[in-house]
Amino acid sequence: MFQSLLLIFLTVPLLEIYLLIKVGSIIGALPTVFMVVFTAVLGAFLIRLQGLATMTRVRSMLMQGEIPAMEVMEGLILLISGALLLTPGFFTDTLGFLCLIRPIRLWLIQRFLMHRAGGVFFNAPPHIHDRQNSRSDHTIEGEFWREDDDKPPKRRDGSG
Repeated sequence: MFQSLLLIFLTVPLLEIYLLIKVGSIIGALPTVFMVVFTAVLGAFLIRLQGLATMTRVRSMLMQGEIPAMEVMEGLILLISGALLLTPGFFTDTLGFLCLIRPIRLWLIQRFLMHRAGGVFFNAPPHIHDRQNSRSDHTIEGEFWREDDDKPPKRRDGSG
């Protein structure tokens, strides 16, 4: 894990510097800086729109009594996307803009986040939770009575 992070933190800035130099040599320094600032501003605007849409879905699901697990994961991806878009550079901007596309975001959640969560199914169809697929399907039968009652109720089979 440490080696992967080290590799990412070394290669991404080098790639960003390389791309900035290449683009700057083709279109000039000032237009390159303008593009970097423009993508950050546009990205912040789009993140705000996507975040508000996600919050609307969260509120709707909560009002229906459902757990908005997938929407929370989308919010996490949008947070990461916002950080990528505010980081100067073309590579991180490309990744950030890709995360703004909802089908890609849902794919990322299913592919990486749900896999890491140990196979938890968010908003799974009802057949996922049926008895055949459940790992912990235990039924415990028993009887109960209040302790302030004088004696326990008679048993159904007549033995008590």
